[in-house]
Amino acid sequence: MVRSGTRGRILDVVFASATKASAIFVLLIIVAIMLSLLIGAWPALKRFGFYFVISKEWNPVTEHFGALVAIYGTIVTSIIAMLIGVPVSFGIAVFITELCPAWLKQPIATAIELLAAIPSIIYGMWGLFVFAPFFGDHVEPWLSNTLGRLPVIGPLFSGPPLGIGVLTAGIILGIMIIPFMASVFRDLFEVVPPVLKESAYGIGATTWEVIKKIVLPYTKIGVVGAIMLGLGRALGETMAVTFVIGNADRLETSLLMPGNTISSSLANQFTEAVGKLYTSSLIALGLLLFILTFIVLFVAKYLLVRLTLKEGVRT
Repeated sequence: MVRSGTRGRILDVVFASATKASAIFVLLIIVAIMLSLLIGAWPALKRFGFYFVISKEWNPVTEHFGALVAIYGTIVTSIIAMLIGVPVSFGIAVFITELCPAWLKQPIATAIELLAAIPSIIYGMWGLFVFAPFFGDHVEPWLSNTLGRLPVIGPLFSGPPLGIGVLTAGIILGIMIIPFMASVFRDLFEVVPPVLKESAYGIGATTWEVIKKIVLPYTKIGVVGAIMLGLGRALGETMAVTFVIGNADRLETSLLMPGNTISSSLANQFTEAVGKLYTSSLIALGLLLFILTFIVLFVAKYLLVRLTLKEGVRT
């Protein structure tokens, strides 16, 4: 018994030390990535300063570089993707867990997981050769003739129907993150204790009331985490966006026009970068993407803390 207790304490110490070392190792990797990006981006940051963030000029010939076009494209395409992906993913997860017949659940769940495993370059090729021509021939003309004539949002949908552009890239990103987020949502909703949902149904609650009052409060932390994971993939997606966004370093008001993102700029130009300043400017774009992702995660964590505090006050 004494030997067993001593061995157990030793194993606990070893396990605690291993987990602590793993956590510290992750932090060291993050710090190392940040330092390497800072070192690589320093020539561009020293040359342009804050002007690098607010300038829309990107001219390798004159060596004037600005990240505003890439930042704008990254944020706008991610917002479009989330506006499409979150409600559709949520609806799929609710249907599978609450409304779907038992014989159909597993085939749909398997199909969603298979879609989540498709490489991003396949989505990009499908978007370029199938979706973009259809979108340019049938959808964009309608958008220009209807929404494009409205007083406030009209400039967002004006312009020639090119098929490729910021809106197309956002839609492709939304399609990409739907299966991933739907799978996570489904797993979260399935861990809700059945007795809680059965009790709600027993007192006459509707399916929507069960989702709103039982499922979402029980899984809210995981739901926010899943949304942030989807947003992180949208922010950093490279190949699919590169195929369909048009890769134009111009700041356009219209969502139908070609644009650029940070990741697509890096994918297109890094191998062609000539000169220290050009390369440093591209690394500075990577640093901005790193910072942008960190800000998104920080805001998500802050919102979760606020939700927890509000629940404590109500209790």
